[in-house]
Amino acid sequence: MPGSRIKTLLIDDSGFMRIVLSDLLRKDETIDVVATACNGLEGVRKAKHLRPDVVITDMTMPEYDGLYVVQQLMKYLPLPIILLSSLERTNPKIFDALKEGAFDFVDKPKNEEVSEYYASLTHMVHEAFLADSVKLRTRSIQSNTHKHSFAASLNYSIITIGASTGGPSAIELIVSNLPRNISIPIVIAQHMPPRFIESFAARLADSTGLMVSVAHDGEHLQNNHIYLTPGDVNVRIASSGAGAVIRYHHEVYKEFNCPSIDCLLESAAEAYGNRAIGVILTGMGRDGAAGLRKIREAGGLTITQDKDSSIVYGMPRAAVETGSSMYQVPLAEISNFIVSAL
Repeated sequence: MPGSRIKTLLIDDSGFMRIVLSDLLRKDETIDVVATACNGLEGVRKAKHLRPDVVITDMTMPEYDGLYVVQQLMKYLPLPIILLSSLERTNPKIFDALKEGAFDFVDKPKNEEVSEYYASLTHMVHEAFLADSVKLRTRSIQSNTHKHSFAASLNYSIITIGASTGGPSAIELIVSNLPRNISIPIVIAQHMPPRFIESFAARLADSTGLMVSVAHDGEHLQNNHIYLTPGDVNVRIASSGAGAVIRYHHEVYKEFNCPSIDCLLESAAEAYGNRAIGVILTGMGRDGAAGLRKIREAGGLTITQDKDSSIVYGMPRAAVETGSSMYQVPLAEISNFIVSAL
């Protein structure tokens, strides 16, 4: 209801963090912390009783952790769940929780960072409150193990993808359903804390027959390879005598940085012209709209995830409203759409 406060449940095994984060959230007069819980079991019980609008849960707790919270609530009481993660970069649980239906995750703040944490956490609570819980339910991801008969000469030479909130599961669904003999490079910019990019790359490698790695400065793009941009630098694709090469870029962009989707897509338009494909998936904000526009103006193919399948219809909406998107496609159909275009 307009004007109503966002009922929020906070789950964390640290008494100190429960107090500090509760006080932090209550600074926003539109957020009501209705209860706290010290573990996943207590948190699930309180959620079923209190029916909060948003749940915030620590990922790492003894016995009943954040993954348990997501699995239980998405099964019996679907609602937006924000994850606080202090997991190691190689731990796959964060992506398991996102696949199960968690809204998004943020790095859990260290004690000295809590005061700087206010804006990002409260903003995410507001975005989560607007999310459609039905869309957050578990998506069945089945890999495409079949080869595709491509023509000798393809219509496009690169696929670039940008995503934010809801992106990891969407990206996993798309790349898992691309043919394993796709013979062009794929470069992905996902808004994500830097230390999780490597584990996300490893997860994607497990779900596809393609090589997946974090892009390195000076690296030449190879076919049948997926590159993830690092989370602490912007990336451009530059033309070179031997094809195309990754370049780290330190220009500051208006909408988002590290990684900037606009930066990646603009450079793809410059390097590949009408042979570039640009895709914008679910996410907050407007990052990617300007870059997608460049690809369209260069004669390339531009695609956005449609509203009905987007967890957050922010970035796709911006691309549609600015005329950057040629096609709005349901998430489950994007892989086949790209293959048909090739």
